[in-house]
Amino acid sequence: MKGEGKNTILIGIGNCGRQDDGLGWAFLEHLKPELPDNFDIEYRYQLQIEDAEMISHYQKVFFIDADKSPETKSFIISECFPKETHYFSSHALPPETILYLADTVYGKNPESYIIGISGESYQLEIGLTENAKSNLKKAICSFKKIY
Repeated sequence: MKGEGKNTILIGIGNCGRQDDGLGWAFLEHLKPELPDNFDIEYRYQLQIEDAEMISHYQKVFFIDADKSPETKSFIISECFPKETHYFSSHALPPETILYLADTVYGKNPESYIIGISGESYQLEIGLTENAKSNLKKAICSFKKIY
């Protein structure tokens, strides 16, 4: 069972076939060989309702995704809190909604963070832009200092 004996999960969100949208997965790929035994990793194209059950088994959760916000210069690491939101679809839910569901349905509220890495191109193409690669390196370096 996922989470058994592990207390932290890194969830990379994105699509490596859409250039910088693959930053979440690239983050996991770079860190995977050196992560401590108490970490799990998961790859997601998008977050879905079922992910609430998955994260309920962990004490700490990191959601890693490309950040399209013009305010983000290279990357951000910010704490994430449960928030009830309503959508017309059960697909592509934000991390805050997944946390809300984990708390409401399973009574679990893991310490959670969003790592947003700035990207610039999201075309149908494999491979990160040079700017995204630079931002990825900065985000990984910062994460390693924390954990």
